[in-house]
Amino acid sequence: MARALELARLALRLSNPNPRVGCVLVAPDGRAIGEGHTQQAGGPHAEIMALRDAQARGEATRGATAFVTLEPCSHHGRTPPCCDALVQAQVGKVVVATTDPNPLVAGKGLERLRAAGIAVDLLPQDDAWALASRELNVGFFSRMTKGQPWVRMKMAASLDGTTALENGVSQWITGDAARADGHAWRARACAVLTGVGTVLEDDPMLDVRLVETPRQPHLVVVDSHLKTPPDARLFEAPGNGLPRQVWIYHASDNEDAMDRLKARGATLIPMPGPGGKVELSGMLHDLGRREVNELHVEAGSKLNGSFLREGLVDEVLLYLAPCLLGAGARLADFGPLQQLSHGVRLAIAHPEMVGADLRLLARVQNNASEKR
Repeated sequence: MARALELARLALRLSNPNPRVGCVLVAPDGRAIGEGHTQQAGGPHAEIMALRDAQARGEATRGATAFVTLEPCSHHGRTPPCCDALVQAQVGKVVVATTDPNPLVAGKGLERLRAAGIAVDLLPQDDAWALASRELNVGFFSRMTKGQPWVRMKMAASLDGTTALENGVSQWITGDAARADGHAWRARACAVLTGVGTVLEDDPMLDVRLVETPRQPHLVVVDSHLKTPPDARLFEAPGNGLPRQVWIYHASDNEDAMDRLKARGATLIPMPGPGGKVELSGMLHDLGRREVNELHVEAGSKLNGSFLREGLVDEVLLYLAPCLLGAGARLADFGPLQQLSHGVRLAIAHPEMVGADLRLLARVQNNASEKR
């Protein structure tokens, strides 16, 4: 199972919106005879790749044990059910790290295998391998159980919390290694989100350039009044041979602006909320319907504050540079709070030095909106 999880991690930037899954086939004599991981959406799943690998090696799969990091699918989606392939291969046993949260599967895969006479072992849900599999697919589990993506908010600041000087200069607070690491986190996400303020101020492409990736994440722009310029660089980002969608959520009825942005290939999605702003919670559920598992937020302090204030952030990815910058833009604007207990509480999971900068990955434990 440890090897199966290593294989699953190879699908980290590849398999979206499908989960990252690995599979190892072991012969009755204990030899590993085939292995594989999930390919791009529409391509083979991990079990199929492992079976093909065994066939290429000239190995028989009859009586073999399949170690799989996620329950084999039992439904026809983009590909046929993996359960059927395992049954046809006459494997004798399947060991599964964790069940699939997809309601179309959710235990049905295990039942189907058992009905075919295949022994099935499901690891306890507090087992280390089960926890690792769910962690690797945190966005897929979020989309399947909550109907919305896992929201990871990325920020970079000085040690005193300044993200840009008062004159707007922000490039670059952190070093090369931290910026490349940030691109690696972009690469694993289904979509990158920013606000129109960032588009107007920085004209970013928000693609993945500093690490290799087989696919580019889609782009989401929160733009209540459709101020995104049609010549913005975000429309120029390559898709690595795959379609890169640009979804603009708005609360406007400006048809001229709509036409100009549609002509650049953008998909305009009305999502009006209170005060003429985009309704963020509704937007997240819409992104869930568009098969976004992990949403990587790189926005300004106002939009960051709105996400945090409304309790919509699951995780914070924060890079702190070893410098003090004083007055300037802050990480997030929300509040003012009346009590310290009303703040957003975080659990820091993996502090790590990335070059000269400190990276903090922290899970949100509560949020300000819960206390109001």
